[in-house]
Amino acid sequence: MCELAGFFRLDLISIKITIPGNNYMGKFLLIFLILASANAFAEVNKWVDDQGRVHYSDQAPPPEVQAKALRSASNSEGAASASGVAGTDASAASKSFVEQEAALKRQQLAKQEAAEQAAQKQAAADTLKANCATAQENLRTLQSGARLLEVNPNGERSYIDDTQRQQRIEKIQQDISNNCK
Repeated sequence: MCELAGFFRLDLISIKITIPGNNYMGKFLLIFLILASANAFAEVNKWVDDQGRVHYSDQAPPPEVQAKALRSASNSEGAASASGVAGTDASAASKSFVEQEAALKRQQLAKQEAAEQAAQKQAAADTLKANCATAQENLRTLQSGARLLEVNPNGERSYIDDTQRQQRIEKIQQDISNNCK
């Protein structure tokens, strides 16, 4: 007993045909199905003639008529090569595929760069907001009139006097005017 199996891929549908026996009819059926499926990858054009009739054809329309490609051979080239059927415009289809892929990569890079720039702007805005909040808190502390203690580089504690307090208040008010917009 001979088992002949063939796999076909037509637009993401896989079909398995198993023909039991040792007959040649099954082999001819398999070959016929392969040859018949080659037509499924043809380009389909739609155009309207001068009398207003709509035509659908896999052949090119007359040159004076404007046609619309409903299904182009370049779109089905990947499916044709997957089933082993070679297209007539293989080099043109592969070039357009490569061009499409390059365009897609350029778009993805542009989106990624835009996202990075947006993230940088957001980080800068967050930093300004945090600096503003810190400066406002420091200003409230200085204006409260409480005695403030600081540690000098030698590790000794000292209290700030009124002139130092006033200088720091002025500096913080400048920081607030710069950071809090």
